[in-house]
Amino acid sequence: MTKDEIIEGLVICVDKPLHWTSFQVVNKIRYELKNTFGIKKLKVGHAGTLDPLASGLLILCTGKKTKSISNIQGQVKTYTGTIRLGATTPSYDLETEINEVFDTSLISDEEIYAATSQFVGDIQQRPPIFSAIKKEGKRLYEHARAGEQVEINNRSVSIEKFEITEIAMPHVEFEVICSKGTYIRSLAYDFGRALNNGAHLSALRRTKIGDFDIEEAWQLDTLISELHALNTQPQ
Repeated sequence: MTKDEIIEGLVICVDKPLHWTSFQVVNKIRYELKNTFGIKKLKVGHAGTLDPLASGLLILCTGKKTKSISNIQGQVKTYTGTIRLGATTPSYDLETEINEVFDTSLISDEEIYAATSQFVGDIQQRPPIFSAIKKEGKRLYEHARAGEQVEINNRSVSIEKFEITEIAMPHVEFEVICSKGTYIRSLAYDFGRALNNGAHLSALRRTKIGDFDIEEAWQLDTLISELHALNTQPQ
């Protein structure tokens, strides 16, 4: 990675920290480029949002590579995470408090493994009310926080793989390979319903987007240090 490559156009994989928004990561890198290299008008964008409560692979594109964002966003994505059975939340994750609890004592491991099959393939999914999808000119989460009821249409998504990797009740570890537009929070909620129970997403990490892998991603602090180091190199 060089200054000239960044200006011309580069794809940079970042391991997004927990609690950061994708927009905050982009802004941070844009700020560092501006202040380190004096680059004022460089385009920087990301190829696929990650929720603040998710960590993992966030792909940044600079310069001419921002034209590749749509293509990267459309590629298959891989996630790992944890579903907490026995409780639901309005946001389907930990953003909101638990609103209903269920008894999980009668759920067997066999039932948990078997329930994944109905979510593999092309399925209909209802996005969470706490999401960034726009409805009537406002984000759904804005409607939700204002206490407004809105109708949310189902969307078609494709799930290539939904595998349970570990069960430690009430927590279930999983790996999912899915299409663009899939809400893992909705998958967690629907998975609970499939077990005649409740569930929400308690942890999520994106590990792959197409051929891009989290193993090749920069830690944010390390990337910033590298940018500073580039500025000290002889021109």
